[in-house]
Amino acid sequence: MNLPRALRVLRFPRLQLQRHALRTALALGGIAVAMLLWTIIRSAELGVALATERGASDTKLVVYRQNRYCPFASQLPQHYAESIERIPGVRSVSPVKIVVSNCRASLDVLTFRGVLPEWIDAELLPGVEMLQGSADEWRSRGDAALVGEELAARRRLRAGDTFRSAGVTVVVAGIFSSDDPQDRNSAFVHLPFLQEQAKRGGSGGIVTQFTVTVDDPSKLESVATAIDERFASDSHPTSTAPEKSFVANAAKDVVQLAGFASWVALAALAAVFALVANALALAMQARVRETAVLEVLGFTGSLVAWMTVAEGLALALVGGAIGAVAAWTGLWVLRPAFSAEGAVIEILPSASVLLAGLAASAVIGVAAALVPALRAARLGTAQALRAG
Repeated sequence: MNLPRALRVLRFPRLQLQRHALRTALALGGIAVAMLLWTIIRSAELGVALATERGASDTKLVVYRQNRYCPFASQLPQHYAESIERIPGVRSVSPVKIVVSNCRASLDVLTFRGVLPEWIDAELLPGVEMLQGSADEWRSRGDAALVGEELAARRRLRAGDTFRSAGVTVVVAGIFSSDDPQDRNSAFVHLPFLQEQAKRGGSGGIVTQFTVTVDDPSKLESVATAIDERFASDSHPTSTAPEKSFVANAAKDVVQLAGFASWVALAALAAVFALVANALALAMQARVRETAVLEVLGFTGSLVAWMTVAEGLALALVGGAIGAVAAWTGLWVLRPAFSAEGAVIEILPSASVLLAGLAASAVIGVAAALVPALRAARLGTAQALRAG
């Protein structure tokens, strides 16, 4: 097949798609919906992986009340921090009081994290960028909150705003960006303030959990075991796990849903294949006589096949692009995040997922066009005229 000639005849697939506008529109709509669904599911799977897959450099543990799941039910004495600090391998301990607007799995949950000022200075601020307001403003008033950018975007909050949720009223002292999905979806307030404001747990030095940083990632399991053994006989026994394992357990329903959704994503790709193949099969059946005329004019079988493949590729790419871009734009604007028991899993608008969707559309379009293309190439002129 002559390459320059093959490139020149690419206008024919475009004209064929335009001639049958209704059929093309229906096929494009179905492909777009399938790719929209695929993109959203893949984005959710990416968010689950980032929130739950532990890396070799992770050094954080979460100490929770044993056999408790919702933050409302987990109550630990704040003085446990002193005992945890003395365990070999522990670098720092931070008591945390958590209050959530909804403990069940939901797309619209506001999470308050009550922490000490020294934790803000030592652990949070070095790894974030302040977008609005300042940490000094947070330190200057007891009802102030430092809000992660994703939570601020969902609730349309700006520095200086006052908002109320779960019975807690705070003033936004600053908004920050962070690489940690748990941080950028939380509002950090003063621990004593939240202990007094919380409807459950009250004051008196009760916290929800302890965030423990170890000095060596290889010590995560041994330190976790030592902490639980230390309080095994106390009135408030603990359950300690690496932070990402804790998130995976807290949001296990979301994780399982994402696993099931992967099959739905595969079904969406199969739907794209079926739609492209069906559209081309109908087009080839309607254009049998036209194919014969093209062969009389000197179009070879390979050139006819090339035109058919190009038509399938264009159909899949345009429809796939519409669906993938629509999904990506929607995720970027809405910034949805699943929250369960205080743990957050974001549905991320990732460029890698967008490109993967376009690549998958292209491959499926070519694959779906192969059989119709081969049939068109093998159809002789006389046979085509008789069939037409």
